[in-house]
Amino acid sequence: MFHRIRRRAAEPSEAQRWFFEAARLEGQGPSEVEQARAVMEPAEPAPVVDDFLPPDLRMPSHDQLDGRMTQWKQPLVLDGELVGCAECGAYRDWLVLSTHDQIWLRCRLGHQQHETRLDTAWYNRHTGPADATHATFEDCLRHLGH
Repeated sequence: MFHRIRRRAAEPSEAQRWFFEAARLEGQGPSEVEQARAVMEPAEPAPVVDDFLPPDLRMPSHDQLDGRMTQWKQPLVLDGELVGCAECGAYRDWLVLSTHDQIWLRCRLGHQQHETRLDTAWYNRHTGPADATHATFEDCLRHLGH
């Protein structure tokens, strides 16, 4: 019984035989793919088409904007501490402003404070895509209801 197992192991397997046969035939003639490429004529280049949106439908990129802002209705907790307005004590219904790699918080009464514990990466993780662009800061405040 063990003799048969050893003899079977000494013979090449089906996969090895197939590999050796393919390697032997490799350089003998063109493959089907090479034959098909030789028959095909080079196609005409496709016409160049402007596939971008028209200029009036494009959103400006982040480097073309002075800043971005979003609403943050719930209380903001950073490092286990509830963030409150330094002037009026408000702790919810913030506008979060991202400008020049800084984050500013603006309360409902219009007081603004620089928040050093937040950065642009935090802002990008917690906001969605822009739904509008505005020419002035006041237009954006009106759009967000402040």
